[in-house]
Amino acid sequence: MSILLTGGAGYIGSHTAVAMTEAGYDIIIADSLQNSHPAVIDRIGEITGRKPLFYKADAGDAEALRRVFEENEIEGAVHFAGLKAVGESLRRPLKYYRGNLNPALTLLEIMREYDVKKLVFSSSATVYGEENPYPYTETMKTGSCASPYGWTKFMIEQIFSDAAKADDSLSVVLLRYFNVIGAHPGGLIGEDPQEITYNLMPLISRAAAGRTGKLTVFGGDYDTPDGTCRRDYLHVMDLAEGHVKALRYADGRSGAEAFNLGTGEPYSVLEIIAAFEKAAGVRVPYEIGPRRDGDLPEFWADPSKAERILKWKASRSLGEMCRDSWNWQRKNPDGYRGGEEDPE
Repeated sequence: MSILLTGGAGYIGSHTAVAMTEAGYDIIIADSLQNSHPAVIDRIGEITGRKPLFYKADAGDAEALRRVFEENEIEGAVHFAGLKAVGESLRRPLKYYRGNLNPALTLLEIMREYDVKKLVFSSSATVYGEENPYPYTETMKTGSCASPYGWTKFMIEQIFSDAAKADDSLSVVLLRYFNVIGAHPGGLIGEDPQEITYNLMPLISRAAAGRTGKLTVFGGDYDTPDGTCRRDYLHVMDLAEGHVKALRYADGRSGAEAFNLGTGEPYSVLEIIAAFEKAAGVRVPYEIGPRRDGDLPEFWADPSKAERILKWKASRSLGEMCRDSWNWQRKNPDGYRGGEEDPE
């Protein structure tokens, strides 16, 4: 029996594939490669000693996804597939509603056809919207999202929860991520967006490596200690290990349940830049620019429920997050598309 990872060749999916393989699961990855690279599959195998079975398939394509289920014995799924740039979603909302909702609906339908009853969903802290106080807890009302991206996460949570209410044998775990950074410590896999990225860490890494000009910090006049946005940053390997815990929790249960995955400690953009410079021993050139649409001044997690119930707690420090991000950038200056390691 295998676990299907839709979008499993992406940044978070690939690290979760490593964690799940090392935990003893057989992994199948279905990914369209729209925002990922085929080299990821070989590198997962290099890290773990077991190359995952791979299908180039869009999770929104029912025929392609049905083939994956038909050819394999699948016991559960982790759903990563989807678009994830908050800023782009404000400019192209229809792309995000179609691109994120259709794969979720298709996966549920195919799971029902093949009687697969365990599902873990890659959700987001953006479901908490603009009205809740910090830190966010799972009992807070969700909605009032600041972007179409956030609304798609909210809607998919509702879809999966309603499906679990209608089928008392379906077990769904909704993982609400905070800001994910870092890379596998070996430097073989990391964050390498194939499209325009608005994520902070790859922009910092590229600026530090001289691949781009100055990093633009979006807004320096927020009501925060240093004027820049504050976020709860989480190492991607801590997050990946959270999926293993979530999948185990789904065994023998029914219904849908949400968990925050974060550290519970916020850092500002300028604090992240300073931590990166210290960990990497390099300077990050930056300038303060105007605020960016869709950004909240600050938010962070109350992760106590995950610690209490899933027995999961983030263990890696901000220094490790920055060190591993730079190690990935240094060893892969052109990402998965090739290039030699930079000299020391």
